[in-house]
Amino acid sequence: MSAPSTPAPTGPAVPATRAAWPAVVCDLVCVVVFTVVGTMSHATSGDLGHVALVGLPFLVGLAVGWLAARAWRAPARVWPTGVAVWFATVVLGLALRPALGVGGVEVSFVVVTALFLGATLLGWRAIASFAARRRAS
Repeated sequence: MSAPSTPAPTGPAVPATRAAWPAVVCDLVCVVVFTVVGTMSHATSGDLGHVALVGLPFLVGLAVGWLAARAWRAPARVWPTGVAVWFATVVLGLALRPALGVGGVEVSFVVVTALFLGATLLGWRAIASFAARRRAS
């Protein structure tokens, strides 16, 4: 009797956590750019501490979104990963802002937040998906 054979690997295995790091960085850049542009456009204190405080609620939302969506499994997918990460980032970020004393939740800010973070958090994923499809064909 012979032992069952295992198929030969087709390429180097990349652990899911290692493959997720570029996506984590992309998402962090999106939130940091949102925060920096927002603080600059409102002529508020531009020091690093203030920018970090303003960005903190959205970074918490981003982290919760990653955990809830288990984004490391398919970090570059628009649906459902990107939508879940975007939704959590916006909703929790807006909900936590008043608690930290870094601003209110005006309707115009909600719209700008949802649109900017949607364009960036979903946008890079759409571009990555398109590029992956092009490489595969």
